[in-house]
Amino acid sequence: MDNRYIIIKGARENNLKNISVCIPKKKITVFTGVSGSGKSSLVFDTIAAESQRLLNETYNSFIRHRLQQYGKPDVDSMENLSVSIVVDQKRIEGNARSTVGTVTDIYSLLRLIYSRVGKPFVGYSNAFSFNNPQGMCPHCEGLGNVNTLDFDKLIDKNKSLNEGAINFPTFEVNGWRWTRYAYSGLFDNDKKVKDYTTQEWYNLIYADNIKLTNPDPRFPKTSPYEGLLPRFERTFFKKDSKEITGKNSNRFKEVVMKNTCPQCKGARLNPTILSCKINQKNIADCCDLQIDELIKFIGGIDQAGIRPVLDSIITHLESLRSIGLEYLSLNRETSTLSGGESQRVKLIRHLGSSLTDLCYIFDEPSIGLHPSDVHRLNKLLIELRDKGNTVLIVEHDPDVIAIADHIVDMGIGAGRNGGKIVYEGDLSGLISSCTLTGKYLSQKASLKETYRVATDFLSLHNITLHNLKDISVRIPKKLMTVIAGVAGSGKSSLIKALQKNYPQIVMIDQGAIRGSKRSNTATYTGIINEIRKLFAKANNVASSLFSTNSEGACPACKGLGIISTDLAFMDTVEIRCDVCNGSGYKPDISQYKLQGKSIEEVMSMTISEAKVFFSENDIQRILENLDDVGLGYLTIGQALNTLSGGERQRLKLAIELGKRGQIYIFDEPTTGLHGSDISKLSKLFNQLIDITHNTVIIIEHNLDIISQADWIIEMGPRAGKNGGKVIFEGYPIEIINEKKSLTSKYLSTYIKK
Repeated sequence: MDNRYIIIKGARENNLKNISVCIPKKKITVFTGVSGSGKSSLVFDTIAAESQRLLNETYNSFIRHRLQQYGKPDVDSMENLSVSIVVDQKRIEGNARSTVGTVTDIYSLLRLIYSRVGKPFVGYSNAFSFNNPQGMCPHCEGLGNVNTLDFDKLIDKNKSLNEGAINFPTFEVNGWRWTRYAYSGLFDNDKKVKDYTTQEWYNLIYADNIKLTNPDPRFPKTSPYEGLLPRFERTFFKKDSKEITGKNSNRFKEVVMKNTCPQCKGARLNPTILSCKINQKNIADCCDLQIDELIKFIGGIDQAGIRPVLDSIITHLESLRSIGLEYLSLNRETSTLSGGESQRVKLIRHLGSSLTDLCYIFDEPSIGLHPSDVHRLNKLLIELRDKGNTVLIVEHDPDVIAIADHIVDMGIGAGRNGGKIVYEGDLSGLISSCTLTGKYLSQKASLKETYRVATDFLSLHNITLHNLKDISVRIPKKLMTVIAGVAGSGKSSLIKALQKNYPQIVMIDQGAIRGSKRSNTATYTGIINEIRKLFAKANNVASSLFSTNSEGACPACKGLGIISTDLAFMDTVEIRCDVCNGSGYKPDISQYKLQGKSIEEVMSMTISEAKVFFSENDIQRILENLDDVGLGYLTIGQALNTLSGGERQRLKLAIELGKRGQIYIFDEPTTGLHGSDISKLSKLFNQLIDITHNTVIIIEHNLDIISQADWIIEMGPRAGKNGGKVIFEGYPIEIINEKKSLTSKYLSTYIKK
């Protein structure tokens, strides 16, 4: 047995077609291929899953039951697996108390140096934690901000209580919380709120824990009265209320504002802890600094007794800077990081590790990175390999593919047309191959030859927001404009300012799509209703029989296709329903056919297959749009919660195709797209402009898209406080000679390759 390779035989997970492959250990192997070709099925669902499953089995049953559960992949055999570390794009889990500082352990090291050499001495390391009662600000409890009610949005002053003046779920007319006000005896329930006296307004909003003297008999006898503010503070602000999740979460965000804590001014800590300083800065001041500024500050601390701790902090900070995150600060909440930022923060955890002979697995680590930062990322990936680790990367970016020692190209196409290995070898062999990846990498790049001419503009004047520095900019209408710049340069801030000034803008990003766990491609696009009608008409039965939310639902799983078991203190276990085989339909529904296919068979069709199956115009149009945006490999019954960010974004785009006169903003639409599909996406953008006269604005790093823009706006010159300026506005042909532009350097190289 050759232990220099990970040997896989007969892999059949998802769409893999009984493939066998040898992957060199202690090398960088990049897996390429179009979306849905089987890359993730091989790397994550087979290699990573089996490695982690085998590792879990080494623990005793008590620990094992508390770890994430992995089923055995559908594969004949796997040999020479190493322990796998998966560094994916999932947002770092955590609440408002989880920050870049806490998740990287840099904050723990800062706490240590402040407890050792900070003056005056105020306590040991734990006292400097905003998650510790000894250190936290008592007013905000260490969060740095407090919730306040926006009464203008919560209360319609032109209405009375009987007309529904309180605009929040459970406070509506006849809602159970509404009765606490309507039956209090404090108000004329037909009186407009705008006509309330000062005392009535105080009673409605601020009164707390008062004994009512003349309540309606229907008011709870033993309950004291409390106004809206103390009610919200007690019910919603002071605990993790289930009432403000799900369908009520958006309304809660609308009526509740987060403001900086008035006592600690956002520092999270109490005055005693903040009085402890090193070189005139307290620990909160350090957390406010950008990473590059903090490196200078820590380097200026001359204390021999804590030199190892200082060196460790600088090493961690330099790692963040080396991966293009120097614009972050340690107090940045992890929940606000993008997928790409989260992935890079996870990566630096491993750079200083003494462990070797691990298998690091990355999911498109270049996402969100400007070409100038991709080269820094590559250095880190090479560093991981040179420490004696195996590095497996699922990637589309040519610059990352270029550092591979070995390449596995999947295809031929996506979904059922994928699942095969179409090439194995080095980069030069891939470029000369006839695979989709090989053809893309070998094609000649060029700038757009003719540009659309703008006659009207979206204008912003003297904008100061986040790191934007009093900028003014014009964005052409009915053109394709790309907003470029390094991560943290101010691109997203510019877009936020644009949305504020032009609220009609349609934002098509990679965020989650609203819907329940029952939502799928067909329900989101609306074609499910037409499909149910077709089945009902063909079989002369009610259309509700073909709904997993109604009569057609499997009684065992209630139409979900999975059975969930709540194990209290352990993670919920989900298994596929044996009764319906995961379809969510009653077993006897399969007797009803449409053109010889059951509803279960239709829902498992890919979009490309469904295009051939259905001839109805309304269904055809939507399926064509889905195929045009590169989602032909998805099944029409694919659950929305299984889609990647890029897939969600392209699904949203498909819904918009055909609409006229809109202003669209796309946030990195090439995420997760193979190079061969980017040209199709570019064609769609041109259709949005030329056929339906829309304005297209794209935040993007991808040079294929930048080269085809009519207009480029580059933010920079760098990130964070070193960004926030418009360093270029104009045609792509003009940016080539712009010396201030980082993009120009890489665009020049791109068109010369």
